[in-house]
Amino acid sequence: MLIRRRGLLAATLASGVALPALAQSGDFPNRSITITVPFAAGGPTDVISRLVAEGMSRELGQPVVVENVTGAGGTIAAARVAQARPDGYTLLMHHIGLASTATLYRKLPFSVLESFAPLGLASDAAMTLVARPDFPATDLAGFMAAIREQGDKLNLAHAGLGGANQLCGMLLQHAAGKAVTTVVFRGSAPAITDLMGGRIDIFCDQATNTANFIRENRIKSYAVTSTGRVSGLELPTTAEAGEPSIAMSTWHGLYAPAGTPEPVQQRLSAALRAALSEARLKQRFADLLTEPASADRARPEFHRKFLAEEVARWRPIIEAAGLYAD
Repeated sequence: MLIRRRGLLAATLASGVALPALAQSGDFPNRSITITVPFAAGGPTDVISRLVAEGMSRELGQPVVVENVTGAGGTIAAARVAQARPDGYTLLMHHIGLASTATLYRKLPFSVLESFAPLGLASDAAMTLVARPDFPATDLAGFMAAIREQGDKLNLAHAGLGGANQLCGMLLQHAAGKAVTTVVFRGSAPAITDLMGGRIDIFCDQATNTANFIRENRIKSYAVTSTGRVSGLELPTTAEAGEPSIAMSTWHGLYAPAGTPEPVQQRLSAALRAALSEARLKQRFADLLTEPASADRARPEFHRKFLAEEVARWRPIIEAAGLYAD
């Protein structure tokens, strides 16, 4: 028996596979898993994370809890997960802002593309292009013409560096070839309030946040930035309205630390797909005007490629704007 155990140990060491990784992979999970969320409780990322956590918990047979770690545009939470033990018990749910972080922050304690193991996308949400109630443009062509003609005479709201609405605003200016005056708000709600009051001219924000105001005609709306139309909103996509370069979504993805054993990554990814397929999650996402990621997008292979493409896409846009967080 001793000889056989020594033989197994020697074979394991020769293979280059660490013993702890084998032990963790074989019985994973045997305790609770934490999904770290870089934003405050009650926000879209938090809500999406908690819905996903509930479904993954049912699939994995262990509690999956959400911990909110806010600050520094999500980089504190990302750094914590990047530096965590790569055993699958500490995860990160982050949105499009992780891709922009690679350029917005010139000094980071982690690498966006090397410090994480992408497990799969979780959701996609459209952005809406909106304006104050008395904005003269009647369609997206007129909206873009106003930006090109008036430039910095117009003011554009955004709710924080690296957030989806700031990125959408940069994409809008990049497409128009003109810079506007940006006004920073502490969240979407006060920005929409000032938009309704005519103190802000234009805004780009998630359909989740703007839909009710659009339906009530309290703000003007022109298009959604998704590839398909949003149910319940009579708005064309930017491509349908003649501006295909203004296409983006507020996507969310799930990550483990780099070095997490491959079997553990696959187990977590499968649990993510199981959660996204549940009818209760699909209904809650629909209420938020958010689409669960399809099964092919909720896989590590797709997510890795997609994240690299998003980093590459946003880098020249951010560099052209010259806006950095440090």
